[in-house]
Amino acid sequence: MGEQAVTGGGDTPEPERTPHASDAAAATGGGDTAATGGEPAAAGPTTAGMSVNGRSAESTAVPGAGMSADASVAAERSAATNAAPRELTADLVAGPGGVMTDEVGVITGELTLRTTYADGQVQLSVQYKDADEWYAVTGGSTELADPAGIDAVHRIAVALLNRPEG
Repeated sequence: MGEQAVTGGGDTPEPERTPHASDAAAATGGGDTAATGGEPAAAGPTTAGMSVNGRSAESTAVPGAGMSADASVAAERSAATNAAPRELTADLVAGPGGVMTDEVGVITGELTLRTTYADGQVQLSVQYKDADEWYAVTGGSTELADPAGIDAVHRIAVALLNRPEG
């Protein structure tokens, strides 16, 4: 607390002291009654797992202080994993060395990159521009917890693979 002038009898300051529980009771109208309505104050825990002066308070259950985030996070992850498939495409020119694929090895030239998300997985595949066959990019598959992340994965893949200047 900041400094405050507290005077006692004879205009001498009273020494600073630590407030006591009875001071709080007196300030709210006294005794075991709540400040409103004269109802008895509910007995309950006085800490929420905090420590005072380096000493830990005894473990006390605090009703209503628990978090329900774990259940909602699990539900969101489940919904994300079961999200509808998404697909993004972009035309690019492969740089020197081309793009390594699982099926046919390296492909070069004008390509189309496809980034798909389904069942919690993101997959990169390429095709020669305007061709029918798609080829899986080697190492281009991983788990993706949030389907919204497909946009970032696609942008990064395009930035890495598109090398029109060589």
